[in-house]
Amino acid sequence: MNFLRGVMGGPSAGPQPSGADTIQKLCDRVASSTLLDDRRDAVRALKSLSKKYRLEVGIQAMEHLIHVLQTDRSDSEIIGYALDTLYNVISNDLEEEEQEENSAKQVDDLGSQFTEIFIKQPENVTLLLTLVEEFDFHVRWPGVKLLTSLLKQQGPQVQQIILVSPMGVSRLMDLLADSREVIRNDGVLLLQQLTKSNAAIQKIVAFENAFERLLDIITEEGNSDGGIVVEDCLLLLQNLLKNNNSNQNFFKEGSYIQRMKPWFEVGDDNCGWSAQKVTNLHLMLQLVRVLVSPTNPPGATSSCQKAMFHCGLLQQLCTILMATGVPADILTETINTVSEVIRGCQTNQDYFASVNAPSNPPRPAIVVLLMSMVNERQPFVLRCAVLYCFQCFLYKNQKGQGEIVSTLLPSTIDATGNSVSAGQLLCGGLFSTDSLSNWCAAVALAHALQENATLKEQLLRVQLATSIGNPPVSLLQQCTNILSQGSKVQTRVGLLMLLCTWLSNCSIAVTHFLHNPANVPFFQLTGQIAENLGEEEQLVQGLCALLLGISIYYNDNSLENYRKEKLKQLIEKRIGRENFIEKLGFISKHELYSRAAQKPQPSFSSPDHMMFDHEFTKLVKELEGVISKAIYKSSEEDKKEEEVKKTLEQHDNIVTHYKKVIREQDQELEELKQRVNTLTSQNEQLRATVTQQVSQIQQHKDQYNLLKVQLGKDSQHHNSHGDTFQMNGIQTEVSKLKEELEEWKKKHELLQGQLKEKDSVIEKLNSSQLEMGTTEQSSQTSKFTGLEHNNELQKELEMLRSQIQLQSAEISKLQMENQKLQVINTTADPMLGDSGATAATSSELEGRLEQEIKELKNEVKALSEEKESLKQHLDSSSSTVAILQDEKSKLQREVAESKKEQDDLLVLLADQDQKISALKIKLKDLGVPVEDEDDTESGDQGDEDEDGDEEDQD
Repeated sequence: MNFLRGVMGGPSAGPQPSGADTIQKLCDRVASSTLLDDRRDAVRALKSLSKKYRLEVGIQAMEHLIHVLQTDRSDSEIIGYALDTLYNVISNDLEEEEQEENSAKQVDDLGSQFTEIFIKQPENVTLLLTLVEEFDFHVRWPGVKLLTSLLKQQGPQVQQIILVSPMGVSRLMDLLADSREVIRNDGVLLLQQLTKSNAAIQKIVAFENAFERLLDIITEEGNSDGGIVVEDCLLLLQNLLKNNNSNQNFFKEGSYIQRMKPWFEVGDDNCGWSAQKVTNLHLMLQLVRVLVSPTNPPGATSSCQKAMFHCGLLQQLCTILMATGVPADILTETINTVSEVIRGCQTNQDYFASVNAPSNPPRPAIVVLLMSMVNERQPFVLRCAVLYCFQCFLYKNQKGQGEIVSTLLPSTIDATGNSVSAGQLLCGGLFSTDSLSNWCAAVALAHALQENATLKEQLLRVQLATSIGNPPVSLLQQCTNILSQGSKVQTRVGLLMLLCTWLSNCSIAVTHFLHNPANVPFFQLTGQIAENLGEEEQLVQGLCALLLGISIYYNDNSLENYRKEKLKQLIEKRIGRENFIEKLGFISKHELYSRAAQKPQPSFSSPDHMMFDHEFTKLVKELEGVISKAIYKSSEEDKKEEEVKKTLEQHDNIVTHYKKVIREQDQELEELKQRVNTLTSQNEQLRATVTQQVSQIQQHKDQYNLLKVQLGKDSQHHNSHGDTFQMNGIQTEVSKLKEELEEWKKKHELLQGQLKEKDSVIEKLNSSQLEMGTTEQSSQTSKFTGLEHNNELQKELEMLRSQIQLQSAEISKLQMENQKLQVINTTADPMLGDSGATAATSSELEGRLEQEIKELKNEVKALSEEKESLKQHLDSSSSTVAILQDEKSKLQREVAESKKEQDDLLVLLADQDQKISALKIKLKDLGVPVEDEDDTESGDQGDEDEDGDEEDQD
């Protein structure tokens, strides 16, 4: 108890504090009470004391609280109090006013110790996982907070317990789907702690659909405009993706990269960003960099880079890059992100080269960025980011390197001076008074020459006008001139790195470097190496030794005064081999060298530490050993080496020649194989074509024979006679129609004569009654006879119409047969041409097709003659049909006129009948006897018989 009093800050002697007694009584009540209400009240009291008396509650009540969690699962209220109490005991997230300054360390130790006690029994963590599954807010929320606190205190141990627990991770993933935002947000924090530095759990969480849920939450919260929840989700995504190749591939394959594009959609008005938005956007950019980091496997990085280009994410980042009003730290991070998205990806590098800044006139984005790099007023971090972007643009990009170097060559420089090129900016930075600009420009130019011997030779053509009236100086000579002027260390280091990169693996550049006797640069270099200067200059001495070693190793002995042996003798006399090797080895032992070799991105705490470039460290590592060996070699060994080199070169030339011959033969063989395959396929196609054509020819023969049978035309003579007979038949029908028309005219005249007779009979009836009766009988007979003639006339007209329709159908049939013959004629000619070409190429079928072609030509000729005759007959038929149609229309008009006349006659007959009936009535009234109807009918019948005899005679 004395220990408790010391921790609580009370006096070391005297009575115990009342809090400790109360805690003891409450623990006894929790352990011994049978009523649930009593236990609940006791746990509630312990919760209220747990913050102030954390140590006492933890020591005395933890076991009882765990027992409550195990036994009182049915009561959510007591479970919630117990979880809150345990959280207060284990968690270190106490309010500042409740912590004493001198006990801060003690508080941290308490949380870790209580966590260790709690997880000593793994069942306790498993029990906690089952409680987190409960939907009741008073149980689930404190359970989430307690589990998060356990992971903060003893992360690896708790992670292992959860990992081996059945469905442990899956239970916690359900928290992201909780509709209550408090639990969902605390679930994100729990998963952050759970996924720290544990690849196995990271994979499980990812495959439990974590990416989909987290991206949905970010979208719901407003992307970069969201609050702290977006930040927590981004941190969790970083945990899942960073250094986890499996999850990165799953993220890319799931098309989640496309869903990142809306994060970077910023408006035109970029002023007044909130601190939270800056934080969110910064984390989003870092998340993009995680996917394309140079430390990832090259294949995974390349696939992510391509996906970012195709979905438009790179274009969106370049928009931010060129936008105005973007905060400086966001702009810097965007430049770094774009750098890694384009690094080593030709498609992305080409797109970045085409991006223009929204200026007037538009300038390439590369030029605008280089302006910032060589501007000493820009922030140091921004200038480093631009240099990294330029390095990534040129990484494995020979096309981009050539474009940069071409802006320095005399033939491509803009004489008008209207536009500033990248090369002019680099030269301006290389020779400015700002040492940081010198270093950045030198490193940038070195990257333009990296692993590109052609450009190293082209850069030797660059001439600079140093002052008015003096001749131009080569760029190589100007660099050595600045070195001799004793400029700042940073400037000299940058220029020496440029020269070392330029001269390595380029014997022509070495010759140019040694050829100028005005400066005799290697004397200056050897003098600097030999001098025993301070530590600040040791780095420059090491680089001078490296440059001299490159001049020896890549020397082709084309200059008599500067051969390898003479240079090595000079080193041995003035410096000493051991001293030279010691100076050379100082480079790789330097602290700044080790820092630059770690990663490609240049990250320096201050401008003074900006000494080495990542790619240059690779060059030093590659050349340090071979230069040391070259210095110790004797002249005889050099000669032997030269002989071996020459032999190897000759051997290489022979091998190259034979490789070239073999490659050409392979190409010829491949071409011949392709030709054989092509000819084989053509032969098969021609055979199939010939077979098809033979079948088509047979079909045409069958169709031709069938047409001859159908038309009944074995020859052209029979065909012409058939047409003549058909035309004679049509003319016969026309003559018959004319004869019938004449008959109708005669009958019409007879009717008119009968009408006159009836008129005379009516007149006689007026004079006498007997004559009237006779007239009545004759008029009735005439009436019936006229009706019969009218019906017969209509029938004959219908017959005429049907005959004309049959004739028109026959004519259309002849026209269709003519068209078929024309098609047969037109298709026969190309078939003949194709078969002739086929026979020329296919020797196997040539003899068989020639005879068939001759026969077909004869048949086609006969068909063409028949077609001409048919055409003539059709023309005459069409003219005849036109004449018949005219005659038909005339007949129709005459028939209509006769019908009208008959109608008039019928009207007159009806009037006569009415008059006759009236006269009969008058005669009856007068008492004159009138003949019966039977007598009249018999008389009419006799008249009809007489009329029928007359018709027969006609």
